[in-house]
Amino acid sequence: MENSRETKIKRIVDQIKIELDKVIVEQQDLVEFSLISLISGGHVLIEGVPGLAKTLMVRALAKTIDLDFKRIQFTPDLMPADVTGTKVYNMASREFELKKGPVFTNFLLADEINRTPPKTQAGLLESMAEGTVSIDGEMLNLPSPYMVFATQNPLEYEGTYPLPEALVDRFLMKIVIDYPSFAAELEVLNRHHSGFKSINPEDWDLKAVCSWQDIVEAQQMSIGVKVEPQLMEYIMKIITETRNDPTIEIGSSPRGSIALLQCAKACAIYNGRDYVIPEDIKRMTIPTLRHRIVLRPELELEGIKADEVLLQILSKVKVPR
Repeated sequence: MENSRETKIKRIVDQIKIELDKVIVEQQDLVEFSLISLISGGHVLIEGVPGLAKTLMVRALAKTIDLDFKRIQFTPDLMPADVTGTKVYNMASREFELKKGPVFTNFLLADEINRTPPKTQAGLLESMAEGTVSIDGEMLNLPSPYMVFATQNPLEYEGTYPLPEALVDRFLMKIVIDYPSFAAELEVLNRHHSGFKSINPEDWDLKAVCSWQDIVEAQQMSIGVKVEPQLMEYIMKIITETRNDPTIEIGSSPRGSIALLQCAKACAIYNGRDYVIPEDIKRMTIPTLRHRIVLRPELELEGIKADEVLLQILSKVKVPR
C-alpha cells in the first residue's frame, strides 16, 4: 500500500468523524465500529433503547459520504414485499412494472428489526448475504456500497421477536450502546436549546467529505492489509477458546473467525496502517463475536453477559509479540 493512499483514507476517516461530531455527542464506539464495518463491507446490528441517536448517526454518516439513505420502521404487520419491493400491474400499459422497495439504497436503516415477524426479517437475508434481491423470480443487484444498519431494542422489551440465528450471523458486528454520560446529555440539551433539530438534516451543516468511490477504494485496500502468521494463529486461538470454554454452550462458527480477521484488517486501515497489530484483534473481538456465541442458560439467568466471557477469554489467550 502506498503511503499516500494510506494517508488519504486516514484523512477521510478523520474528516468524517469531525463532521459527525457536529450532530453526535459521545457515541465514539458507535461511530468507530460503524466506519470499520463500512470499510469491511459488512452490516451492523445496533442494540440500545430508543432515543440514543442511532438513526441520527446513520443519516449523518450518509450525508458525509454523499450516499443514498432509506429507513424502514419494522412493525408486526410489515410484509417482506414492503422491504424488497414487488411487481405491480399497470392498467395503462397492461404490463407488470417493478416497484422497488426501500432496500434499494446505499445505507438502509432497519429500525427496530426485532419488532417484526421472522418471515419479514428473513426478507433482508438475501440482500445482506448476496447484495441482490429476488422479486418474482427476477434477481436484481443492489447499489454499491450497500450496508444495513439494523437497530433492535433489548430482548427483554415487550413485543420483540428474537432474530433468526442465520440472520444474526450475517451481521459483521453487534454494537451495544448505553445511555450517555451526564455531561454528554447536558451537551445534547444545550444543543437542542440552541435550536438544533435532529429531524431536519438540512440544518445540520454537514458537508460531504468523500465519495462512494473513496469507500470502495478503502474496502479494496483492506483486502491487502498484511497479517503475520502468528496473528492468524492468535485469531484462531480466540475462536477455539469460545468452543472450549465451559461457560459457552455454542461457540463461534468459522464465519466468526473470518469476521474477526476482516474487522482487524479494516481496523488497521481505519488507524492509518497497512498491517494488523494484536490490539486491532483485541479491539474487534467483542463487537464481532458477542452475537455469535450462546452462553449456558444458567449463566444468562445470573445476568452474565457475552462481553464478560469474551473479556475473560482475551485475558487467557497469550498475545503474540
